Amino acid sequence: MPENEQNDKPVNNYIKYSALGFQMIAIIGVFTFVGYKIDESAHHDTKWVTAMLSLIGVFASLYVVIRSVKN
Repeated sequence: MPENEQNDKPVNNYIKYSALGFQMIAIIGVFTFVGYKIDESAHHDTKWVTAMLSLIGVFASLYVVIRSVKN
């Protein structure tokens, strides 16, 4: 393997995994925002929809990360 390809591999991994972190933040943020808007429009005292959708967002983002790391 040429020397420049060996040096590029850690940089590519760094970019790949940092992008996954931002993708996780985006997925969780979108789910939480949608839950917040639903709770706000329904005038709920307890923000159950926000809590549930943010938890679903965490699981969805973990699924995306695990699927990406397998490939």
